[in-house]
Amino acid sequence: MGAVLLLTASCAAGGREGTAIPDGDAAAEYVTAKFSTTLERLDEDLSANEPRQSTHRSYTRIDDKKSDNTVTAIQVGSPPSRLFKNHSNRDSADYRDYYHPAGSDVEYTLLGPVYADLAPTTWVSIPYDNAGYGVCFWGGYTAVCRMLSTVQSSLENGNAAKQAKSLRDGSVELTAEVTLRDFLEERVVILPDWALEPISEEMRDEVIETRIKLDPEGRLKEIEMNGLISGGGHEIEIKEHYQVLEPPTEESLPTIPPDDQVTALKTDAQVDEFYDRMNEITSGG
Repeated sequence: MGAVLLLTASCAAGGREGTAIPDGDAAAEYVTAKFSTTLERLDEDLSANEPRQSTHRSYTRIDDKKSDNTVTAIQVGSPPSRLFKNHSNRDSADYRDYYHPAGSDVEYTLLGPVYADLAPTTWVSIPYDNAGYGVCFWGGYTAVCRMLSTVQSSLENGNAAKQAKSLRDGSVELTAEVTLRDFLEERVVILPDWALEPISEEMRDEVIETRIKLDPEGRLKEIEMNGLISGGGHEIEIKEHYQVLEPPTEESLPTIPPDDQVTALKTDAQVDEFYDRMNEITSGG
């Protein structure tokens, strides 16, 4: 008889065993369904107007080149005001905070000293039009959407080893192995061309360990990806950790900056130039 995967549900009287799920194809189908449900539920949860706060730490090392930053995402209100802060963990001067007040036709960006040459003021405003875009388009949610899409892609391609277990509080933990190839193709981390060159085809087929935790209601609480891959004299290290935190309050949001502290970008050409120059800084170009 093959090994079984046990899902254990707890109760106040000391816990009781849940249904035993066979290992292999049946377990794969169960976990695949769980991931699919999680993706569907995520879109529903993120589209809701309830207060939400999360952090996502992203660390990538290719040989001796490192990137280490934390994104904090906050939404409050109905309709929501949204703030996401992208801060380097290696350089306190390297940060960008993006703030969209509910109903505003502009989004404000607060630039850290590393980006001082991009504008004469620390704040920049850019026209905001969210029509037709899904929740994953917003920078505060982009990475977690891509992380889950990476898992889904690996599952659909048959590349992921799957396990599931229930915890005493009723939450569920899912694990899978996703390929570096899927991770890069889903653009969880966007690497410049010079950083991609040392990553061979063989390295791209290696796996990244992934763990997802759902609360007792099936909502996403945490997702973590870790991998250390070597080949051809090169090494890539991946550490991604997304966590849902306690709900924020209005005090978590900044105040709208006065006009004299804001550089207003109004044309597509101005916006494109702004992001092109920012990309030169962030990509090391």
